Amino acid sequence: MFAAERRQLILEMVRANGAVSLRELARVVQTSEVTVRRDVRALEAEGLLDRRHGGAVLPGGFTREPGYPQKTHLAAAEKSAIADLAATMVAEGDAIVVGAGTTTQELARRLARVPGLTVVTNSLLVAQALAHANRVEVVMTGGTLRGTNYALVGSGAEQSLQGLRVTRAFVSGSGLSAERGLSTTNMLSASVDRALVSAAAEVVVLADHGKLGNDTMFQTVPSEAITHLVTDEQATLAEPSARELDALADRGVQVHVAPMTPAAAYPSTPPDAPRRPAGFPGQRRAPVPVVSGRR
Repeated sequence: MFAAERRQLILEMVRANGAVSLRELARVVQTSEVTVRRDVRALEAEGLLDRRHGGAVLPGGFTREPGYPQKTHLAAAEKSAIADLAATMVAEGDAIVVGAGTTTQELARRLARVPGLTVVTNSLLVAQALAHANRVEVVMTGGTLRGTNYALVGSGAEQSLQGLRVTRAFVSGSGLSAERGLSTTNMLSASVDRALVSAAAEVVVLADHGKLGNDTMFQTVPSEAITHLVTDEQATLAEPSARELDALADRGVQVHVAPMTPAAAYPSTPPDAPRRPAGFPGQRRAPVPVVSGRR
């Protein structure tokens, strides 16, 4: 691959994700980190991106990230499968928190039929998805609106979560690695997400395969604090992401792989039936399902 082609691909990845590690860039363009670092330096000289802590970000990357319209088209099928599986972790009468993101928005659409549910969220998109659910109570945090992801952030959001206790927190982010856990590109979003997960007895991270191995700037949840990871089956097929899943499992994370099955193929659940799978609570570590010969 010629330098111009590499640099264009690097720029497209950074624009799509907001921030990407040098390791991930090197893996995608199939070259060394030394070469990628040189390419990133050249793109920075042109003002097209910034270098940050072993990675590349958009100019002003501490506050900028891809907008909502761009995110909705990234890994849409994978997010749908992840949301299908994550929804089975919520039962009638649960109280949960749901963070901001397009994957959590997909989850919220599926939770609208869970009776007696209470959802605390800082996401306008999550609240909108549940606005017309007859037996779901939605509690919004306070805070300042971030237009890029329609989320409430800042001290108002964090203070409104003090003293709260729920069964589970469902959160997403920009990157997930065994070494640093869940991370995001924006400081204010990271701070609110930390407040969300601190209110929950268990933390469920929703992350498609494209986020595995990525290490973005602001840590949200360390690996040791993640109870469950729900990802898509593509994560088990590529060697780097499969190794990341194994490393996360070694740190006590229960890994759940969502098959890429059309929603119509999932069995329907009576609206008055508990949706939590038998044996799910108390399981310390779930093995990665066998896909293409890998565990």
